[in-house]
Amino acid sequence: MNSGKRRSQRDYSLTFKLSVVDQVEKGELSYKEAQERYGIQGKSTVLNWLRRHGRQNWSQGASIRTQRSRSMDEPDKLLTPEQRIKELEEQLAQANQKAQFFEAVVDVLKNDFGVSVVKKRSGKSSPKGKSKT
Repeated sequence: MNSGKRRSQRDYSLTFKLSVVDQVEKGELSYKEAQERYGIQGKSTVLNWLRRHGRQNWSQGASIRTQRSRSMDEPDKLLTPEQRIKELEEQLAQANQKAQFFEAVVDVLKNDFGVSVVKKRSGKSSPKGKSKT
């Protein structure tokens, strides 16, 4: 696939770079396999894309870390604004799904069992939770 013409990173679209990064991070390809498959000539080009556009921490080589540990250890400074927006949108969608689920559970408790569920105010503890020993 090598056409003989040298390409620079600027020759690749952001969409293409993000697609390659996604395939590597999902484990579909190694960065070297991505280089070969797509004819990327630079030995560190894909690694640079992973560092710049990836969701994982690639700054110390190819160590793989989970999203949760990355977000706790390294706050959003490594994410592009687009990546951070996407991450926040995913979190919002999950939170909305959980809220709908819990609302449905409360409705079932109320309608089927006659149980009234009231949110406990913060800072107040229920007397049932305390033991006098």
